[in-house]
Amino acid sequence: MFQVIRYLVGAVLVLVLAVAIYIGLNWAPDKPVSELAGRWAAPPSTFIEVMGMQVHVRDEMAAGANPDAMPIVLLHGTSDSLHTWGGWAEVLQAERRVVRFDLPGFGLTGPFPAGDYSIEHYVRFVLAVMDTLDIPQAIIAGNSFGGHLAWEVAYEAPERVPALVLVDAAGYLFETESMPIGFRIAQIPALAPVMNRVLPRGMVESSVRNVYADPGKVTPELVDRYYELTLREGNRAALSARFQQARGRSDAAERLATLQMPALILWGGQDRLITPESALRFERDLPAGTLHMFPELGHVPQEEDAAATVAVVREFIASREVP
Repeated sequence: MFQVIRYLVGAVLVLVLAVAIYIGLNWAPDKPVSELAGRWAAPPSTFIEVMGMQVHVRDEMAAGANPDAMPIVLLHGTSDSLHTWGGWAEVLQAERRVVRFDLPGFGLTGPFPAGDYSIEHYVRFVLAVMDTLDIPQAIIAGNSFGGHLAWEVAYEAPERVPALVLVDAAGYLFETESMPIGFRIAQIPALAPVMNRVLPRGMVESSVRNVYADPGKVTPELVDRYYELTLREGNRAALSARFQQARGRSDAAERLATLQMPALILWGGQDRLITPESALRFERDLPAGTLHMFPELGHVPQEEDAAATVAVVREFIASREVP
């Protein structure tokens, strides 16, 4: 009996030591914006005040672009940032004004002051950013959660959105085939106190690789971006709150059916987070929706193959005679 007790005590001590070592190796407290801005907010980044926050924005238009062309606003997805649109922005700014920004709870913008992460609050935020930047109307494009937000903005203010681009967009109630481990952990409230101070880089890398069809395209620099911006003060707590408050809608089909503007639906055929079944639902429910599937891409096709996806966007804008 004594030997059994000694064995159990020894096993517990080994486990405690292993946990302590794991936490020590992956200890990653929040970082203030000042520590991150040097790398992730270089020009042309700026910060503007909206709804009590300093919002990280890139507002670009190349010399020679048409100042009368309709601007395009780009909305990123969960745990992402404005950087995901870099490839698109480089191409589109040669033709028109391109505006992208870190949504509250992500990137360098940080959390909503009042902790309201409902989709309605996000819609008010996007419209407030457009007002602050003097954008009466814009084509709005969004990926994943940003896609959900894009069509909700169009639903709330259709007169301000002459065209939509939905990229592996959320908004329906759906079953996922494979969720990144970081998202799964963020939805477990009991783990929040630990995960707000511990962040294994390997977990971030695994999560990014999960949403790419070709994990070989996930570079160390890309993992750096996702990892370091997750550490922005308040972002990890905000992620948990966002998952609890902003979910898909049971009445998504009814809302989408009211949207009469041209809508391009881009989808990665290898998306296991929001599967192509949702793409078909958007095509069915949007009165002027056009679907373009990329069989070889995953959940973030604008990032995985910017050149191929933005080419379809340019063709869509031209063919629908969007100004």
